[in-house]
Amino acid sequence: MPRFNVLVVDDETKMQRILEIMLQEMDLDVVRADNGQAALEVMKSEPVDLIITDMRMPVMDGIELVRTLHEQGGAPPVIVITAHGTVASAVEAMRLGAIDYITRPFAVEDVELAVRRALNLRQVQRENEFLRDELAHGWADFIGRSAPMRELYDLITTVGPSPVPVLVVGETGTGKELVARAMHAASGRDGLFVPINCAGIPETLLESELFGHVRGAFTGATGERAGKFEISDGGTLFLDEITEMPVTLQTRLLRVLQESTIERLGSNRRIELDLRIIAATNRDPLEAVADGRLREDLYYRLNGFRIDVPPLRERGEDVVLLAEHFLDAHARRMNKPVPELPPAARRMLAACKWPGNVRELENLMGRVVLLAGASDIETILAREPGAPAPAAADQAGADADLRLQPRVDALERELIGIALANADDNKAKAARALEISERTLWYKLKKFGLRK
Repeated sequence: MPRFNVLVVDDETKMQRILEIMLQEMDLDVVRADNGQAALEVMKSEPVDLIITDMRMPVMDGIELVRTLHEQGGAPPVIVITAHGTVASAVEAMRLGAIDYITRPFAVEDVELAVRRALNLRQVQRENEFLRDELAHGWADFIGRSAPMRELYDLITTVGPSPVPVLVVGETGTGKELVARAMHAASGRDGLFVPINCAGIPETLLESELFGHVRGAFTGATGERAGKFEISDGGTLFLDEITEMPVTLQTRLLRVLQESTIERLGSNRRIELDLRIIAATNRDPLEAVADGRLREDLYYRLNGFRIDVPPLRERGEDVVLLAEHFLDAHARRMNKPVPELPPAARRMLAACKWPGNVRELENLMGRVVLLAGASDIETILAREPGAPAPAAADQAGADADLRLQPRVDALERELIGIALANADDNKAKAARALEISERTLWYKLKKFGLRK
């Protein structure tokens, strides 16, 4: 069980200490408060994953504490402790939002069971909070105006709202997960976007991660746990590197696709699901089928629609756009000035083959920001494997850079100025008129020195 912080609320110091010892035996961190009001003060400065509170306390009792937490929203799970004669009060507390109650006197096993149930719920809440943050990405992370990217945007917009499974194919570092996130954002589904890397988790753990388990399903399964299938119910499950999934699990996945139901490990109870599956691979899927890495019947199930993500070397003008974006992002993160890309460096970037694609470019721009004060950018770029020498880059790209790019930039600057004037300097309205995101508009305002 991951590390959790439990808040014990009781006006009796002896009971606080008893519960603290029991919880520490479960390898949990414990903080204490004497009443409900003190508990609320503790929560302002301490992260709390679970609250165990007595019912009868001065200043603010357990009922009022539960009611206040419910009104504030986003509270951790609450377990109330009550005497036999006040079970009705515990029921009232559960109506207000508590998830369980324990009657006094209690056995150690009763406390452990209630705590483990509550912390399993808290773990799911943690995952959901993380995934909701991740969901905030989507379209905003796409940068590119090349023809292959415009075609990709059209496919995402067209296929995104449909329920069909999608297979995303592309080289390592091309942004397959970004495509999947954008598909989810376009789907209109209320549920979460849940990613899982099939290549990064051992087979035994991957099965539990996907399907969940019940208590006692295997050694160490001390409680119930929802898997990624359940967490993504109503949303999208993204299976990255699907060709690396063990064939035995591919068989179970095929059944999920056919029946839209799962069974947790160790359970016979079927759970119905409504989710969309997007899978991705950096291999040729048909070759993976021929090599026995991917079941043929699963391939046809996943391949409701195929989207190929273009490699960076085919995206032309996007290379410099992305480089400038990453320079800005790394400089802000490192609190350093943003390096300017001289014409020779731009030509070198455009001529590079980029075997690691966008991820390689992002990492390289991080090194440029780190080393910009100690070496010129062309020298830094020349150290990159596969990068052309400056002279070769000049020969390959000088004409296009010297004649085309300045004219494109001038036209963009002029159109942005017109849009801002027509919108009375309203950035959101101008972005809509230009048919770009507001984030892209701010980026271009900075690029062209128009922010003031």
